[in-house]
Amino acid sequence: MTLVAAFPAGGSVDLVARTLAQQLSETWKQPVVVANRPGAGGNIGAEVVVRAAADGHTLLMGTTAIASSPALYARLAYDVMRDLAPVSLVVRMPNVLVVHPSLPARTVKELVALARAQPGTLNSASAGAGSSNHLALVLFNTTARVDIVHIPYKGAAPAVIDVIGGHVTMTFVPVAAAVGPVRARKLRPLGVTAATRSPALPEVPTIAEAGVPGYEATSWNALFAPAATPRDIVLKIRGAVAESLAATKVRETLLGVGAEPVGNTPEEFSGFLRAEMVKWAKVVRAGGLRPQ
Repeated sequence: MTLVAAFPAGGSVDLVARTLAQQLSETWKQPVVVANRPGAGGNIGAEVVVRAAADGHTLLMGTTAIASSPALYARLAYDVMRDLAPVSLVVRMPNVLVVHPSLPARTVKELVALARAQPGTLNSASAGAGSSNHLALVLFNTTARVDIVHIPYKGAAPAVIDVIGGHVTMTFVPVAAAVGPVRARKLRPLGVTAATRSPALPEVPTIAEAGVPGYEATSWNALFAPAATPRDIVLKIRGAVAESLAATKVRETLLGVGAEPVGNTPEEFSGFLRAEMVKWAKVVRAGGLRPQ
């Protein structure tokens, strides 16, 4: 089996995919290989799975970008609800707003003040157009009424590397990818994007409580299969995923990096996905983003 991760190795999507793949390999007594297919905000990886044989042997570890892509891409090569079969929501994971330590802003309020004083001069890296950290920036710009420039990369890992190197001001990075650099003091955390603080970084306030009331944006990772995959296969995979996420070592690994295991049904995930598509389409419109 191949599990396609739509973002580069070293990022949070890759970590979640490899943690799940290892457990599934043990459950099924056969290799589950993670294949990184980054690019176009996760759409290259999605297209690989859409074109794959619908036999359950090729799955996609998708992200929030799947829900935002229809609003961001005028000519998307696939239809999310028609060409992909939702299997299960795997984890929910907030992003954390981090800045280079040299930036003269130690709180969200100070960042907002700096951005308002210097409109269009600060910039924020993301894992690509439509990624959760890009949309977190769009929501931040509109909610805080600031103008911070978006710098897209091909994944969270290279985005974080350039913020650490001082080439970019800041980024909204998945907690899993932020914990190491934050603890090593290579990045300064200012706020978590979720409604509640992250157990992985309990000392970091939410962005809402730190100065931007009403702000909330949570990212997620989920499994998809090609649309024509037989339902019995989809349900078999979903069952194995739920069992894997309940395993103690898997839960400890994921919770340790701020990822909340979910493991819901295809029907529950499908309903959630539709709601997410509506939500992020509104954010894209409010941010004035034009389809690419």
